Amino acid sequence: MLTLDKIYHASYVLKDVIRRTELIHAPNINSKCNVFLKPENLQLTGSFKVRGSYYKISQLSEEEKAKGVIACSAGNHAQGVALAATKNGIKSIICLPDGAPISKIEATKNYGAEICLVEGVYDDAYNRALELRDKHGYTFIHPFDDVDVIAGQGTIALELVEQKKDIDAVIVPIGGGGLISGIAFAIKSLNPNIKVYGVQSAGAPSMKNSVEHKKIERLAGVSTIADGIAVKQPGENTFDLCSKYVDDIVTVTDDEVSSAILSMLEKQKLIAEGAGAVAVAAAMFDKVPIEGKNVVCLVSGGNIDVNILDRVIKRGLFKAGRAALLKVELLDKPGQLLQVSRIIAELGGNVIGVHHERTNANTEINGCFIRINLETRDFEHTNKIKDALKKAGFKIWD
Repeated sequence: MLTLDKIYHASYVLKDVIRRTELIHAPNINSKCNVFLKPENLQLTGSFKVRGSYYKISQLSEEEKAKGVIACSAGNHAQGVALAATKNGIKSIICLPDGAPISKIEATKNYGAEICLVEGVYDDAYNRALELRDKHGYTFIHPFDDVDVIAGQGTIALELVEQKKDIDAVIVPIGGGGLISGIAFAIKSLNPNIKVYGVQSAGAPSMKNSVEHKKIERLAGVSTIADGIAVKQPGENTFDLCSKYVDDIVTVTDDEVSSAILSMLEKQKLIAEGAGAVAVAAAMFDKVPIEGKNVVCLVSGGNIDVNILDRVIKRGLFKAGRAALLKVELLDKPGQLLQVSRIIAELGGNVIGVHHERTNANTEINGCFIRINLETRDFEHTNKIKDALKKAGFKIWD
């Protein structure tokens, strides 16, 4: 049973293990409110997960420790369990989906765990971990549906109320619900006036659906760049706690998450993974009622693969109007590209790529297309360039 005393005990156990991440004022996230970031991406192992996994392992009996532990994870819980087990001299086996980022797999190995890659997603790794648990007698360290794990994650809330006395709302990512369950329980126990909002990916809204329909529901599939919260079904403990203590749950799209990652990278000099950025995305795009409020967004993790980061940045640039792709029809004769380039340059656009295509059935016999990749300031800037090209007689294709 989760109690405030248990969360305080977890805080005591973790005081020499985890980093007490400080709040960062982030006024550029949303000009309508006062936003602060709780950067758990700067935590040991790069996410909050080490809090819950370490506390859980610290509470095992000597017999359980002797047999070893097993866990399943998309990556962050894996690293938390591996670090906690190694620090306590315990064997750890981690089942990961075979699609987990290579950087997370290698990091988990480096913390001392034995890796078992499983075809599929998180839930497939979960089922394999249970099989190995039953076969070898390992203790299973659940990533979210465990009271000790939830208590460990709840220590974040204790830090929050100490760090800022006038918090109006806290925005928290939700995958399986362990993080928000611990935070919401602790915050509502200490100050029920503080709002707690949960955020899921639009491609994996398992907790949102379950809470709205008042019963645990399982998604047929999940699809999101936020792999850390791509969970098909919430836990029983977390469902009950979210139903009781969370004020509302909203979703954000992959494009909105990409924009949030880009914003934090540029304006706060923080690297967040997809799951770590959903709370900021919710604040940026006004998904929750926080106008005029003091708001804390939990940046839950920063373990993003550099290859994914590159794609996310490009997507974020397009979403923010900072990049554009123009398809321009023109006559296939000398000087046309020069004229287009001059118009773009005079308006301050930066051409970073040009692809030329010969005529097709939809153009004049002597026509052609050029696809131009641009760096722009915003959507208004892009529209000015389009209008200038049209005024000069060029046809823009959407």
